[in-house]
Amino acid sequence: MKIAIIGAGMVGSTAAFYLSQDHDVTLYDDGHGQATKAAAGIICPWFSKRRNKPWYRLANGGAHFYRDLLADLAETGIETTAYQQKTTWLLKKKPKLIDDLMAIAQKRQVDAPLIQEIHKLSPSYQQAAFPAWRYDGDLIQTDAGAVVDGQALCQDLLAGARTFGLRVKDMKVSLDKISDHEIIVKEDQESYDIVVLTSGAWLPSLLIGHDYQVDIRPQKGQLAVIQTDWDTSQIPLIMPEGEGDIIPHLDGKIFIGATHEDEKGYDLSTEPSQLADILSTAYALVPELADFPVNELKVGTRAYASDYAPFYGPIPDQANLYVASGLGSSGLTTGPLIGRELARMINGEATKLDPSDYPVGNYISRD
Repeated sequence: MKIAIIGAGMVGSTAAFYLSQDHDVTLYDDGHGQATKAAAGIICPWFSKRRNKPWYRLANGGAHFYRDLLADLAETGIETTAYQQKTTWLLKKKPKLIDDLMAIAQKRQVDAPLIQEIHKLSPSYQQAAFPAWRYDGDLIQTDAGAVVDGQALCQDLLAGARTFGLRVKDMKVSLDKISDHEIIVKEDQESYDIVVLTSGAWLPSLLIGHDYQVDIRPQKGQLAVIQTDWDTSQIPLIMPEGEGDIIPHLDGKIFIGATHEDEKGYDLSTEPSQLADILSTAYALVPELADFPVNELKVGTRAYASDYAPFYGPIPDQANLYVASGLGSSGLTTGPLIGRELARMINGEATKLDPSDYPVGNYISRD
């Protein structure tokens, strides 16, 4: 089949990697505003108190799917360094919340083999593990977390897909014609058997002109990148309450963030003032971070549905038009598995999750 994918974030890049192994695939992306490029990269869903069970199944499955994804990439000759498993620290101001979260995660261990160890760590042990650390309360430590450089992983996935013949076109596109037999991309008048829309918060702009209503809104996210001279491979992933996560990546880089700004629409300008509170939280916990420069600000736009739930699959009345959106701030956790599930659907293979838990029809409808 001839397939077009519009959007090269985490979902689109993963779908392209798997679909190009069996089909003629073209990926369109203008590189504008991807949430993936400005994502902090935390993979640690097991301590979430969200009550949405389908979301948790997707997030837990997504965290575990990384092992398969990395193995599949390695088969193409690409040994990515974009994913790093990390000791993870979770902070809560109230001691009871620590006990509650530990109980939740311990209960989830049965279906989460990545979780091997969960401990309550005292301040003296914290200080010994990370001498620059300043915190006077207990925290949770687990070995199950990970960090992902989303931009780098997408590049590796596309490099792997190119070995199977993927074509990438760096351009903004729209849909000219949608029928049961073909879908035409307007800008180059290419006709496709199937089109997959993985454009995140920009999904409405692709469908509104074809009489669809789309329940998606944008949320701006910013994060700061601090360049240190530390061995960041030895620093834990740190998740305080709120937005001030401290995320160590490779080469001495530490990401701080990210913000959640609901009223900024599709604005992609950098606003350091929005990061002031987050940076102050990080500096209070690791004062020596203030000695290093903030050498980059990353900005992206997340996609949220009105009920904060993700969805993916074919549009109900258009079996050759697939979509995925609504991933919000868990896009790096859930995105690769969603991309793989879309490829399975298109190939007629059994899916790992129940697609009815993520119904497209609840979020996209005809006028």
